[in-house]
Amino acid sequence: MDPNPNKEVLREFPYLFRLYKDGTIDRFAGTDSTPTGTDPLTNVQSKDVTINPQTGVAARLYLPPNPAGKLPLLIYIHGGAFCICTPFNNTYHRHLNTLAAEANAVVVSVHYRLAPEHPLPIAYDDTWEAIQWTATHAAAHGGGPEPWLNDHADFSRVFFAGDSAGANLAHNMAMRGAVEGFGGFNLDGVVLIHPYFGNDQKDELIRFLYPSYVELTDPKIHPEKDPNLSGLGCKRVLVLVAEKDFLRERGRSYYETVKGSAWSGTVEMVETEGEGHVFHLFNPSGEKSVDLVKRIVSFIKQAQC
Repeated sequence: MDPNPNKEVLREFPYLFRLYKDGTIDRFAGTDSTPTGTDPLTNVQSKDVTINPQTGVAARLYLPPNPAGKLPLLIYIHGGAFCICTPFNNTYHRHLNTLAAEANAVVVSVHYRLAPEHPLPIAYDDTWEAIQWTATHAAAHGGGPEPWLNDHADFSRVFFAGDSAGANLAHNMAMRGAVEGFGGFNLDGVVLIHPYFGNDQKDELIRFLYPSYVELTDPKIHPEKDPNLSGLGCKRVLVLVAEKDFLRERGRSYYETVKGSAWSGTVEMVETEGEGHVFHLFNPSGEKSVDLVKRIVSFIKQAQC
C-alpha cells in the first residue's frame, strides 16, 4: 500500500499500520469482517453483543451445536500486536468456530480498542471490562443480560486464551483477577499461544503504542519483573510456542519464569517444530494446526475430570 500523496506520514510499522499526521490510519491487515450466524462446517452459532456503547467494547459469542447442560466457558483475546485485527475477522471467526465445536465450550471473543488511536493500556482495561461483563452472569445466577451465558456457561470452568498480544492480555487478566477478583467465576486455566512479551531489547512498537511504558521493567510487558507473579490467578497454564516464531524465546522465558516462581499452579509448554508465528491461523487445516487445537481442547477438557 503506497502512502497517500496528499497526507504526511507520521509513523509507519511495516505489515501493521501507517499513521498520518492528521490522525488517520491505514492498517495493512485484519480489516476484514465476517458476519455471524450458523457456521456450515461446525454448526456452531455466533452472535455479536455490545458491552459498552460509549467505547465500542464488544464481544462475539459462540455456542456449540446441541448444547446440553452447562459447558466450559472460554474467554478468547485476539492478537495483532495490539494494533490490528478484531474478533470479526474471518481468520479469528473460523478459529473460534473450531474451538467452540471441538471443546464443546461457550466462547466469548473480546473486542477491545486498538492502538495507536487508543494507546495502551486501554486494551487491558477494555478486556477487563469484557471479563467483568461476562462475570455479571455468574454473580446474577442466571439473571445476566445474555441468555447464552445464563443458560449454558459453567462458571466453575472458565478459561482465558489468546495468541500473540492476546496472550499477553490473557496473562495480565489472570494477574488482575487475582487482585480484584473474578466476580464469581473460577478461572481454571490460561492458554498462551505464541505470547508477545518483552525481552531485554528495546521494542520500538511497544514504545510507540504505550506512551507510559516503563522501559524493560513494565510488568504488563515483562512479567518476569512482576513482584506479584506468584499470585497468578489460575490453577493451570499452557504455553504454546513454535520453533520458527520470532517470539519463541519470549514464550520459553515466560514458561521458565512462571515455573521457577512461587506460584502454586502447574505450567506446561508445548513447542511445534518447523512452524512460525500463529501458523495455525493461516493454515487451519494443516496437520500441526489441527494438533495445536487438539492440545488446547485437551487442556480445557481436563477441567471436567
